[in-house]
Amino acid sequence: MNLIILGAPGAGKGTLSDALVKELKIPKISTGDMLRKEVKEGTALGLKAKEIMAKGALVSDEIINELLKNRIKQADCKNGFMLDGFPRTINQAEELDKIIKELKLQIDLVVNLAISEEIIIKRLTNRRVCRKCGSNYNLVSLPSKKEGVCDLDGGELYQRADDNETTIRNRLQVYAKDTQPLIDYYIKKGLLKDLAAEKGIADMVIKFREIAAKQTKK
Repeated sequence: MNLIILGAPGAGKGTLSDALVKELKIPKISTGDMLRKEVKEGTALGLKAKEIMAKGALVSDEIINELLKNRIKQADCKNGFMLDGFPRTINQAEELDKIIKELKLQIDLVVNLAISEEIIIKRLTNRRVCRKCGSNYNLVSLPSKKEGVCDLDGGELYQRADDNETTIRNRLQVYAKDTQPLIDYYIKKGLLKDLAAEKGIADMVIKFREIAAKQTKK
């Protein structure tokens, strides 16, 4: 299955995609991870991207598209792949279509995580992150065993500066504005399905199975 996961900040996109890697036995492809890998390995594309990022500019869609095409060609994608955080715009979606067509593949399903703004705000304002390993906790739904201390390495747990209500609401407004055209794009293609994301990950995985089963029967 070739899958795209869409979701607002705090909707649980990363949590669901990590669970689906185990569920579907397919890799999760993140453009950020791809860029970091290319830069670390010093490839031609990586060096070009590093130079652009050093100037504080955004890496062009052309570079991202080339990275994506090369990644999808790799052996671990032969049974499918999952795109996390891409595409973000209509232009990127159209370019993705071209890549998929060139590789004689298809996108089977686009999952849109449906969740209320208030629940996202509650989740993110209660999020805490380990300074050492970056593990995420939540004061309400996933607290550490000892307050303020990471269960894994004893690192200090802190609240990110952008995990405040004002910043979160602004981020959600930007996301809604940028993503609605993308949602409409995939609805017209008959690929987009909403998945309720207000409960825990176990419930989300069950709902995903139901959606995927219906989609693959078409």
